[in-house]
Amino acid sequence: MAEAGAADQVANLHLDEVTGEQVSKSELKKRQKQRQLEDKKREKAAAAPPKPKAQKSEEEEESQLTPNQYYEIRCRKIQQLRQSKAPNPYPHKFKVTTDLRDFLKRYESIKTGEHLKDVEVRLGGRIYTKRASGTKLVFYDIRAEGVKVQVMCQAQEAAGEAPFEQQHEHLRRGDIIGIVGYPGRTAPRNRPEGELSIFAREIILLTPCLHQIPSEHYGFKDQEQRYRQRYLDLIMNDNSRNVFLTRSKMITYIRRYFDEKDFVEVETPMMNAIAGGATAKPFVTHHNDLDMNLFMRVAPELYLKMLIVGGLERVYELGRQFRNEGIDLTHNPEFTTCEFYMAYADVYDIMDITQDLVSGLVKHVTGSYQTTFHTQTGEEYQVNWEKPWKRIDMIGALEEACGEKFPPGEELHTAATNDFLKRMLKKMNVECTPPETNARMLDKLVGEFIEETCINPTFITGHPQMMSPLAKYHRDRPGLCERFEAFVCKKEIVNAYTELNDPFDQRLRFEEQARQKDQGDDEAQMVDENFCTSLEFGLPPTGGWGMGIDRLVMFLTNNYSIKEVLAFPFMKEEANQGKEKKPAAEVVGIKPEVEEGIRESGFDASKSLLIDNELYSAQVEHVRKP
Repeated sequence: MAEAGAADQVANLHLDEVTGEQVSKSELKKRQKQRQLEDKKREKAAAAPPKPKAQKSEEEEESQLTPNQYYEIRCRKIQQLRQSKAPNPYPHKFKVTTDLRDFLKRYESIKTGEHLKDVEVRLGGRIYTKRASGTKLVFYDIRAEGVKVQVMCQAQEAAGEAPFEQQHEHLRRGDIIGIVGYPGRTAPRNRPEGELSIFAREIILLTPCLHQIPSEHYGFKDQEQRYRQRYLDLIMNDNSRNVFLTRSKMITYIRRYFDEKDFVEVETPMMNAIAGGATAKPFVTHHNDLDMNLFMRVAPELYLKMLIVGGLERVYELGRQFRNEGIDLTHNPEFTTCEFYMAYADVYDIMDITQDLVSGLVKHVTGSYQTTFHTQTGEEYQVNWEKPWKRIDMIGALEEACGEKFPPGEELHTAATNDFLKRMLKKMNVECTPPETNARMLDKLVGEFIEETCINPTFITGHPQMMSPLAKYHRDRPGLCERFEAFVCKKEIVNAYTELNDPFDQRLRFEEQARQKDQGDDEAQMVDENFCTSLEFGLPPTGGWGMGIDRLVMFLTNNYSIKEVLAFPFMKEEANQGKEKKPAAEVVGIKPEVEEGIRESGFDASKSLLIDNELYSAQVEHVRKP
């Protein structure tokens, strides 16, 4: 029976000619039907026209270009808009009614999916990213006032004169745009909470960016280029922006501090016949009409004290100084200082004001008296700015460091002291570049053995008179003067003293400086006869003070390089500057219009326009005539 059943099963199997298998009749039919369907699909696919390849967007194609290629193509496209005015790429005005910082605070509580269509938002900002989802939906990340927001643009919401596509096709990263829309929060499918956004009804190009801006992923990190192109650094790096905001906040605090103490802010000359007020090498310029050389000021001190003589008893000035000296991590040829002079005050009053001003400033800017500073070599300093500050006597500290008694104060300017200091330099293995004056050698020893210990704010006092030609002699210690320098993180931030108001003594000090200049010290001061004359009219007992703003900004923003805290630091000229890149006007073939007083033949796109001096002079003379 079993053998007969097996034979019947074999007899019911059929050959599948494709696979060579023996299968049941129903299985065979199933396979044949499936094969017929697959054959029909292949025939249909073969008969269908080929699918077009996915085309890249213009933005994707432009991302593959070199910066110069992108620049030239972009210039030509913007020139077309300049000609067609559809749209005008440089409109005169866009009404802004919304501050982006206020927008983010006011509408942060909007719920996911909620839209406030009755609230109109009008703001301007720069495009950082652009993302398109098809042709009817575009997203932008916009930045303004140091903050960012997403802008969502939908075709069905579009308003304005231009249709949706025309509003967006010309926009690129870096462009400045005007946005008209309403606040809301998106409702994404892939996460529970949406993003606070502006739902745009209209986007208006306000100013195109002709260059590729760095991607947010790679950023703009090249240090030298950041200094040379500070505008691009500020566009790309929030840290740089915050440094200059902090700087502004500090200067505002300093002004308010002195204004509240009844000081008068003044302005004094930037160019002087005498480079006085500080021991420094000046820049020289030339006045053509007077045919005389002038010095860019190294300090405003002498003028400010002359104002005290005139009866302005509390004055201060915030401004630029210029010193023709070395450039390094803490020195720039031009820099900002604050100086104040206060009648009827002495060095001890000024110490108290210094502690009060600076510690209060640190607290106001950072929210604490404790700050952290990192040096170029990676050292970390924890700085406590809270008053009172430590005080160090200069000569006493040098005697302790060198292990020898120094000459008395009244002999520190003598030739015998010069020999002693040379021996100390050799003993302590300290180098001093020529000329080896007493003041310079003492300064080297102070820098090596005292300044290096000053991490927290520290007053160094007891300076020799020959190091301080404008400071008053010490009331108790002959040969020394009433002066202090404040140091933080091993660097000077403040220099102050009881002012010398004795015209007889002042002339002797100036003559000593002149002697040092004859010895080859280019930084020694010259005799200022006008200042000496002003002292003869009577300078009341006065305390004077000067602080370097740039260096203090460095410490409070944790930057070891002064270039980081100057908007436009001095840089050497680039070897190929202006040779590789054509100006935008030249790229698109714009020719200059002839203007009265400008020689047309003298135009060169790579150089300045040549002015016809004779015609200009004739015009000026004509204007002067009654």
